[in-house]
Order: sequence, then C-alpha cells, then structure tokens
Amino acid sequence: MASIVEIHVPLVPTPGLDPGAYAFPWIDQVEDFLVDLEDEGAVEVYDDGEELGEVYVFFIAGATEATLLTAASRVATLDSVPTGAFAIVTDDGAPDGTGRRIDLPVA
Repeated sequence: MASIVEIHVPLVPTPGLDPGAYAFPWIDQVEDFLVDLEDEGAVEVYDDGEELGEVYVFFIAGATEATLLTAASRVATLDSVPTGAFAIVTDDGAPDGTGRRIDLPVA
C-alpha cells in the first residue's frame, strides 16, 4: 500500500484583502508549490485538494513518509498559510479519515 500524507490547513481567510477578493489565495499558492515539487520529482500530488469542514486538505504521495512530511512541513511554513496545519499519514487502503495525525511543521 502506498503512503499518503494529507495536509490539513485551517480554512481561514487571508486578512487584509480588498472587498470582493478571493478569500483563500493561499490555496492556489500551496497548489502551485506542490506542483513545483511534483515537477522536481520530490512528491506526487495524489488527488485534487478539497474543502473538508473547517480545513482545506491537500494530498501528496509518491515518496517516503519522511520526504512527504518534509514537504508538508514546508507547506505549513509558507508565508500566507494559516497556522494550525497538521498532517494525516495514511495509505490508499485505509478507510477515509483514518491515519496518524502529526502537527506541522515537523521538527
């Protein structure tokens, strides 16, 4: 079974935006960052990100758990990403919503 890391980021609007502006520009920044990592061959974007309750979830795979957690930590420390991100380490055979929770960034 392949390891998957879900990156859960609190769905918090970016402060100081102009009225009518997209409230979550950090989602696009994270998606671009993950695509760049994928282009470098570091990780694989496993699935499209999605809103899940009060978090936005990004999915990465295609590398060792340590590499995936390093990538997740880098996401959590991007300037515009809200604090409180965490990862769920799971695999493609696990029931939805199950896995080991790890606070980000990983020390």
